[in-house]
Amino acid sequence: MSGVSGTGSAVGEEWGARAARSRALTVLRVRGRALGLAVLPAAVAVVLYAGEVTGHFSGTGWGTARWVVTVLAVVVLLAATAVALVVARARPAATPTVELAETAAPDLYRLVRDLADRLGVPAPAAIALTPDCDSWLEDRTHRTHRGAGDEGGGAPVLVIGSPFLWWMRVGELRAVLAPVVAGTGPAAHPDIAAARRFVRGLDAAIAVPRTPGLDPVRRLGAHGVGQVARVLLRACRGHAAEMERGVAAAGSERAQEVDYGVRIVAQEQVGLAYAGWDRLLTRVALPAWRMGRWPAKLDAGVVSALTELSRRDRLADGFSSRLGERPACDLLEEPGAVDEAASLLAARLFHGGPAAPGPDWSPVEWSQYPEEVVDRKWRTDAARLHQVLDGIDAAAAGPGAPPPTDGPTLTRVIDRLTATGPATATGPVVGAPAEAAVDQDGHADQNGHTDLTDSAVPPDSAGLTDSAVPPDSTHSTGLPDPTAPADLDPLDGLGDLDDDPPVNPAADALAGALSALLAREEAAREARVAAESARGRTAATDAPADRTTAYEGVGAYEGVSGPDGPLPLFPLQPPRSGRDLLADHVTAMVCCAAVDTAEAVPGLDWLDGPALLLGGERATDLGPRVLSLVEDGDPEPLRDWLARTGVRPEKPVRLV
Repeated sequence: MSGVSGTGSAVGEEWGARAARSRALTVLRVRGRALGLAVLPAAVAVVLYAGEVTGHFSGTGWGTARWVVTVLAVVVLLAATAVALVVARARPAATPTVELAETAAPDLYRLVRDLADRLGVPAPAAIALTPDCDSWLEDRTHRTHRGAGDEGGGAPVLVIGSPFLWWMRVGELRAVLAPVVAGTGPAAHPDIAAARRFVRGLDAAIAVPRTPGLDPVRRLGAHGVGQVARVLLRACRGHAAEMERGVAAAGSERAQEVDYGVRIVAQEQVGLAYAGWDRLLTRVALPAWRMGRWPAKLDAGVVSALTELSRRDRLADGFSSRLGERPACDLLEEPGAVDEAASLLAARLFHGGPAAPGPDWSPVEWSQYPEEVVDRKWRTDAARLHQVLDGIDAAAAGPGAPPPTDGPTLTRVIDRLTATGPATATGPVVGAPAEAAVDQDGHADQNGHTDLTDSAVPPDSAGLTDSAVPPDSTHSTGLPDPTAPADLDPLDGLGDLDDDPPVNPAADALAGALSALLAREEAAREARVAAESARGRTAATDAPADRTTAYEGVGAYEGVSGPDGPLPLFPLQPPRSGRDLLADHVTAMVCCAAVDTAEAVPGLDWLDGPALLLGGERATDLGPRVLSLVEDGDPEPLRDWLARTGVRPEKPVRLV
């Protein structure tokens, strides 16, 4: 194998490029075999007609064969033409991105072009940002992906993870992008480009039957085309994967001599940025999204999160010293506007929020986060908890009973969770533990999959009788049957001893009712978002699109493409159990009481999200005490904490 001599080396001299081109030819042979199979009946018909003309195939039998083969050839050619048209016209999936015009980032375009010149490869046609910690080349030469006035030729688009621009320095970004930009060389080869177009067309054709608005006849035809495309894609899938590996190997080989030492250090920053970005989304951004607010500077927030990580973790001590160097976001003309657009796209991808700001979906700055998100979240959760308690009390008291007079106090919650005995106000456990009921029947996860059937535990279900669970049921006790035959080993039933009755049945009933209420709220939110998205699509269809402007504020940002498919595309968290939800709501109630009676304040921890600050210090010892109350019904640890911090649980709190 010939070695790489630098930017002057040809693509065909690299081992990875040769392997990629070989696999691309194999993919194209699959296309050629399919084409040959489609024209085979027509070729046979031509032979039969030629035989008739020359007198070799004469007679009634040959005439019948000619007509049969001719009809078959016409049918096959029509079907093949339909498949080819669908494959060619189907819209390939595109990654949702924030597109950057050259006027929006001239220094970044200059850096990428200089890098392409050093590598001896074509420069990418454009640059786009994605709210993720990754970078790649994406082919957007399909007509549905090109905006008005786009002239990118056959070069792919360079997609850069937006957190990289804010956390990495300029030299580190160039080192990380070198292997990616080097991939434009193999991508420019005609065979590789043709194979990629064929594979993308097949993939898009498989999704055509799911296109909304198709009549039954067209949908039936689309299903047939999809089946043919699926067979062809299965035949060339392995070769296409090997082709992409060869392209990646060629890019890595070509980029060996470009900033190699800096790239080793930059790869460490990639892993660190990914960890900080994931923590920022799940702990900080997600609570705001659930409140109908979206942080407008997520990329700037990841710098604060990673700086905080550097302060806490001695292994990351050296990372914060890099902040004195020039950040890569300085390559943008207006970093704040781009960060805002990327933050809105992240909320849409990871949470399923609306595509544009509105009355129920407004941005929030980091300086406003503690007051407008943390405090509001606590008080909303506390109000929901007392709403459930009011419903349970009303169901237990019967019609015409006076409303409770104790008000929204923390004492009411503690007393309810420590109530014991079969005749508690919260009622017995219904059938199964609340955790199982939540996962199956009521909890709305990030995908919006809720099941609001009668099996979900409603807020007024706590008054059910004990007949729901027979007291002598071996299923509920987990003990071996005393009437079992004597020849059975009495230790066989010990494995079921883990299925003990819940330690705190009051918490189970309250968690089930709370989960059902949350499921209804989440279903209403999803219906509202779906209606807004439908109105947005209708408006976008009626109004002409102008994608030539890189950004004019988030409200008019036309450079955001996609997303394709149902939202959210990438949910952040799996469904949570009813006990987890109850613990969160009790913690919120404690925080409200602390803010109202003990001069505590809401705060923001960049790594852990909403935080309670007592005397300027974060209260880190509250969680285990709340879990002791919820899981075991033991209020003493929490009461000791309340007495030590000066929180008065008997005082009513302010709710949303």
